Amino acid sequence: MAVLDSKIKESQSGSAHSVVVFLHGYGANGADLLGLADPMAEHMPNTVFYSPDAPEQCIGNPAGFQWFPIPWIDGSSEEEASAGMERAAAELNAYLDDILVDLDLEPAQMAIVGFSQGTMMALHVAPRREDAVAGVVGFSGRLLEPEMLTDEMRVKMPVLLAHGDEDDVVPSQSMPDAVQALEAAGFEKVYAHVMEGTAHGIDPDGLSVALAFLREQLGYE
Repeated sequence: MAVLDSKIKESQSGSAHSVVVFLHGYGANGADLLGLADPMAEHMPNTVFYSPDAPEQCIGNPAGFQWFPIPWIDGSSEEEASAGMERAAAELNAYLDDILVDLDLEPAQMAIVGFSQGTMMALHVAPRREDAVAGVVGFSGRLLEPEMLTDEMRVKMPVLLAHGDEDDVVPSQSMPDAVQALEAAGFEKVYAHVMEGTAHGIDPDGLSVALAFLREQLGYE
């Protein structure tokens, strides 16, 4: 199994009491989201930030990476997309496990923050892990295969979803659909935030809401 290439921002305090893992979107790379750590770090001084490159070179943008193919963008088949998702999930699980071992942390000291395709990965992988992470933040993404969640999930954790109401890449309706599916599966703490006037991206207000959520789930409040 390949080892995902990490971009890392060490904690401001020099101590690692928790970790946030960023999962980037289709065609981007780990450095793309690691920039979010800069405004967060001063409010989470004992947190280390990791941001891996997805495992595959992106078909639609060879300069970036993808977690799995997207048929309506790159012309791949549904079978190729499904197989890519399974491979990526296995690699991401191994990557998360390695981080916990390297930092000597428990799953409850880890949070996952995804954007777009990274949100799809976070919402797919986190509920199927053996132990629950502290929380998941999903920007501008969707919950894949919601009908499979109840049968396949092993754990539940707090989830914050944020989506721009002018998103022309992933429809904003994906957020209430995901909230409904998570709540139907028994997730008790599911929060939704509309980023008003925002397209496919993360606005300052959404980042602020995410920071407050992460601080609470990682024990800063």
